[in-house]
Amino acid sequence: MSIEPQLPDRMILEFERPIIDLERKISELRGLSTATVDFSAEIRKLEQKARKLQKEVFADLTAQQKVQLSRHPGRPYMLDYIRTLTEDFVELHGDRSFRDDPAIVGGIARFDAWEVLVLGQQKGRNTKENLHRNFGMARPEGYRKATRLMRMASRFNRPILCFIDTPGAYPGLGAEERGQAEAIAKALQVMASLQCPIISVVIGEGGSGGALALGVADRILMLEYSIYSVISPEGCASILWRDPSKVPEAAAQLRLTAPDLVELGICDEIIPEAPGGAHRDVAVTSAKLRTALKRHLKELTALSRHELVEQRYQKFRAMGAFVENAG
Repeated sequence: MSIEPQLPDRMILEFERPIIDLERKISELRGLSTATVDFSAEIRKLEQKARKLQKEVFADLTAQQKVQLSRHPGRPYMLDYIRTLTEDFVELHGDRSFRDDPAIVGGIARFDAWEVLVLGQQKGRNTKENLHRNFGMARPEGYRKATRLMRMASRFNRPILCFIDTPGAYPGLGAEERGQAEAIAKALQVMASLQCPIISVVIGEGGSGGALALGVADRILMLEYSIYSVISPEGCASILWRDPSKVPEAAAQLRLTAPDLVELGICDEIIPEAPGGAHRDVAVTSAKLRTALKRHLKELTALSRHELVEQRYQKFRAMGAFVENAG
């Protein structure tokens, strides 16, 4: 089922507006159809036109348009995927040091044949929820909670599924006072040494160290219109050019889309989304994600604990490039 036509106009992206307008006309004609007045021929023509237009628009998206899709207000969040992919989810709270952080959700669940730990950033759908979730930007206690739960999963040999969707870690004064950088660094260290399978999926925004703190995994998957970057295009344009009009150029130069990251050897697989984006049909996108997760989990659970840690180490050692000067 398409979510988008029910969204307010202000939540519709400009490049998808012509598609939504056609779908609204189709919906109107269906509502006007009666036993004596049949608009089925006109509806079929409009449906064909809408499908063709959608293929044309989404076949040639710019990097900035993919950034907009990754932040789409109707896009499924972590808890949406938990509901469609897992059963018997039980949320676990607290870092056992300061408090719980609702920006990161973690808990145990059953995924197909596996008992797993699921972790991820969670955004809100409205102002109240976003204030509660801090717009998906975790504080140190969120990352310490994640570290605690990941250690527990490793102790009981439970696979870990991480869902990454954050603009970045929260940069507020309180977060810095409580050791934001140390909490993220500790998460990186712990993930690198965990003796259980880890799969991270970028489902929306993968921003800066806030995303990387859940990204040291055996497999890194990205949804088709998600992004993964050290900085947002807005932040990059502000620093390099001090010009907001340069945001589209920054998005292109950052190489933050899924195809870019596969080419760079960071992303292991791109998960196709429903036509028009994950927000258009959550069930279709979830089904494709389920298939990929099951395949990777079967491969990873066949490895020994030593093999998991060694392959993860080699995976991240192989990323990037460096040059040594002889002098």
